[in-house]
Amino acid sequence: MEELVVHVLKEYGFLLYPFITAWTFVEGETVVIVTGVLASEGRFKISVELLALAAMTGSFFGDQLYYYIGRKYGAPLLKRWPKLTTKVEWAFEEVNRAPAMFILSFRWIYGVRNIAPFIVGIAGVPRVKYLVLNFIAAAIWAHCFAWGGYLMGRKLEDWLGESKWFVLFGFIFVMIGFGVFGALRSKRKSAELSGAQTASPPSEGQT
Repeated sequence: MEELVVHVLKEYGFLLYPFITAWTFVEGETVVIVTGVLASEGRFKISVELLALAAMTGSFFGDQLYYYIGRKYGAPLLKRWPKLTTKVEWAFEEVNRAPAMFILSFRWIYGVRNIAPFIVGIAGVPRVKYLVLNFIAAAIWAHCFAWGGYLMGRKLEDWLGESKWFVLFGFIFVMIGFGVFGALRSKRKSAELSGAQTASPPSEGQT
């Protein structure tokens, strides 16, 4: 990822922010963290605020598109992803229980982040409500990772010099590990809940 961003900066520097916007339209935070760290080095002219703005724009419009796809084509699409059934069921439970909190937080939930806007659209959350909450969530997410990468790069440079990249990518892998653990735990709980509901005897009066 570092090599890719450096290549864009060296060969097409003026395209950095459109590149970040396009990348975050479909992907997550790794490119934002790496670019924030590069900004801290001073080798390239990178504005952290423009980085955050580009990331926010890509993430916001990407999730708006996925939301509208979910509203119009969601149910047929879900049938094509049977392996995601458990995650989808858990996401439906969360968005029905607390839609605002789910919209504000799903970018931070590994394993659910990519399907969450579809689920919100299928669940019928009003368009204006989702637009406002999605904008707030995208702004918080983008600024956290852009400035987080910048500040992390400054501190790691002071402590470790060029070795900081090993620590940075180790940190990213740890984050992914925690996300995978959380997703697996949620999957297990959902499976246990489904099993309990299946095994429970019918209530009186049912045949």
